[in-house]
Amino acid sequence: MKTNSILKIVVALFCLIPVMAIAQKSTSGISHSFFIAGPQFTGIIDEAGEVVWDSQKAGARDGYVLKNGNILVCWADEVKEFNKKKEVILSYNRAEEHMELGTAVRLSNGHTLITESGTQPRIVEIDKKGEVVKSVPLQPETDNVHMQTRMARKLKNGNYLVPHLLAFAVKEYQPDGTVVNTFSTDFKEYGGRTAETWPFTAIRLKNGNTLVTLTHGNRVVELDAEGNIVWEIDNSLFSEKPLVDPCGAQRLPNGNTVIASYGAQKGIKMFEVDPDKNIVWTYEAHRAHHFQILTTNGKPIKGAPLK
Repeated sequence: MKTNSILKIVVALFCLIPVMAIAQKSTSGISHSFFIAGPQFTGIIDEAGEVVWDSQKAGARDGYVLKNGNILVCWADEVKEFNKKKEVILSYNRAEEHMELGTAVRLSNGHTLITESGTQPRIVEIDKKGEVVKSVPLQPETDNVHMQTRMARKLKNGNYLVPHLLAFAVKEYQPDGTVVNTFSTDFKEYGGRTAETWPFTAIRLKNGNTLVTLTHGNRVVELDAEGNIVWEIDNSLFSEKPLVDPCGAQRLPNGNTVIASYGAQKGIKMFEVDPDKNIVWTYEAHRAHHFQILTTNGKPIKGAPLK
């Protein structure tokens, strides 16, 4: 066989090697398995970078692997819970065609929290049968359904933490819909509203601070109880410029922060920084709208990853 023919075969075989196996990179020896809710792929990636579960439906927005191993996923039109056999055991559909669902979180009481954007935006809690047992009206300050809200979370005090993009605000709601606190994200030092620092994910941390991703502003900030910035990252800190429309985020038990760059079409799609703002891990395969880190170097993440 001629040398050129052998070379072509070697190149062809090399091209068949799954890119997922080299998608995770870390100079610190970090390897994660994680769930992704993304525009093209929604499923679970193991620490070797291989797909171990695939929903086979594009465009997911939120979701989790639950403690019992079931998988909860939110798309714009529906929320579904799958068991380990990939059977649907819970389903909730939007009431009207123009509405958009944006959140799916399993609560400690067994209910599932869902956000509905539309003419009457609200949070709903549904029971195990998919029936609405609680409804909380929201105040997104816009009729733009797609830009009203994204991932909402329920706090330990029973209130709800809700990011509103075009309102440039993270609002805390009581169960009756009363707003009891607001964090504004149109920071003057970043250019005000022209910088499009829209809040997308807001997470109440154990220290009482709130971690917020600022989408088009390409920033992630941690706010204290008064809304002051106590920690932040932006692309000026990194040569790679990894922040491209950051959406999902997760603060790990070791204090590191993982961020999804939803707008990245190539290169880094997710990355992890330590408290000193050093990048310690990157992922370059599937785009992520939201995610959940499941294990690190073979050990499950302790405690609730998001609240």
